[in-house]
Amino acid sequence: MVKLDEHEVKIIRELIKNPRNSDNKISKITKIPVMTVNRKRKNLEKLGIIHYYTSVHHGQTGTEDHNAKQLYIIKFKAGITKAEFLKKNLSDVKLKKFYPEHITLSYLGEKDGHFALMVILNAKTETELVECFNGEVIPSFKKNFGSDAIMDISTFRISESLRVHHNYLPTINIENGIMKKDWPDEYIFVNKDSFYMEEQKNFIDYKH
Repeated sequence: MVKLDEHEVKIIRELIKNPRNSDNKISKITKIPVMTVNRKRKNLEKLGIIHYYTSVHHGQTGTEDHNAKQLYIIKFKAGITKAEFLKKNLSDVKLKKFYPEHITLSYLGEKDGHFALMVILNAKTETELVECFNGEVIPSFKKNFGSDAIMDISTFRISESLRVHHNYLPTINIENGIMKKDWPDEYIFVNKDSFYMEEQKNFIDYKH
């Protein structure tokens, strides 16, 4: 467990607002010395505490590559392990090309004591979505793990994204690719301690 100090919380909050913020800009906003910002940011990256992503909107108000989206939860038969799944899928050239285009989110987990995979699959149309799943995903799993590899499949049709990575509400607090400047700090989650500090600050400000 990594305990974030006050400086690290402030640095992360500014990076959440805009990942393109330079160390100099973060230093000016937070009043933390720029060398400290640089050192702490690099350490947070090295520890895997912070990551940076570019998200491209492929839906109807974006590139329109994908207008259909569905969540699938796939439960595999007993005996299939996480290590085996990763090894065979990462070496499958066809899947390496298919996944980036059609899968925006995936999680490994457990369902009813069995290894399970959760994926959000995207396609141009609902018809193409069904074709992708039944024509690409299922055959690849059966090829890699046997014809009886899948025990159960649950589905959920998704209409739009509401919240991603804790803090981002694409239709509410994102403007010009970054978080809106007037989005309050107290609504930005870094860790529980930072939320508690904001609540205390707001309470003191309210009393005065």
